[in-house]
Amino acid sequence: MEATKKTTSKKKVINDDFIIEKYMNQVLEKNEEPKNVFVFCKENKIDETEFYAFFGSLDALRQEIWVKFFENTLVAIQKEKEFETYSDKNKLLTMYFTLFEILTLNRSYVLFALKENKEGLKNLKSLKGIRSHMKDFVETIIDTESSEIKEKVSKITKPVFAEGAWIQFLFLLKFWMDDTSKSFEKTDVLIEKSVNTVVDLLNTKPLESLFDLGKFLWKEKMN
Repeated sequence: MEATKKTTSKKKVINDDFIIEKYMNQVLEKNEEPKNVFVFCKENKIDETEFYAFFGSLDALRQEIWVKFFENTLVAIQKEKEFETYSDKNKLLTMYFTLFEILTLNRSYVLFALKENKEGLKNLKSLKGIRSHMKDFVETIIDTESSEIKEKVSKITKPVFAEGAWIQFLFLLKFWMDDTSKSFEKTDVLIEKSVNTVVDLLNTKPLESLFDLGKFLWKEKMN
C-alpha cells in the first residue's frame, strides 16, 4: 500500500509589519493612497478583520509607519553599548543621525507621504505618534542622573525642551526633504550645528553657536 503523501502549505503571517509593507509598496507603485480600507485589503488579499486587528483606520496605519521609524531608531541606538555613557549632546546627535539614516532608507515613501500636505509639517496627522515618542525620549535623557543639562532645563521645564527638540526635528526634516547633496551630507552638517546650538543655549556662548548656524543657513539659501 502506497504511503499517503502529506502536503504542507505555508500560510502567510499577517501582522502589523506585513500590512505596513503592503501599504508602503502600494502607494509607491500606484503613486496614490488607497481610497479606503476595503479597497486596500481587496487589492492586497488581506481580510478586513485581519487589518482591523492591528489598525483602526488607514490614518492609524500611516501614524504607525512613523512610529516604526522611531522604534527602529531606538533599537539601533540600544545596540551601541556605550550609548548610556554619552553626553546629552551626543545622545541627541546619535538619535537624529540614526533616525535620518532610517528615513533615507525609506525616502521615496517619506517624500510621497509629506508632499501633499498643505498645512505644514507641524500639522500633519501622520506625525502625531512619532512626536509623542520623540518627546518621551528627550525627557528620558533629561531625567538621567548624569544629565549635565538637567538643572538648566528645569528652568524652562522638560516639556518645553522636549517640544523644542520636536520642532527642531521638523526643521531638519524639511531641510532633508529638499537636500540634493550627495549622501545628504548637508543635512548631517545641519544636524550637528543645530544640536550644538540647542545644547549651547543652555550653557555659555550661545551667540557664537547661533552665528555659526546662521552662516550655514544663509550660505545654503544663497546657493
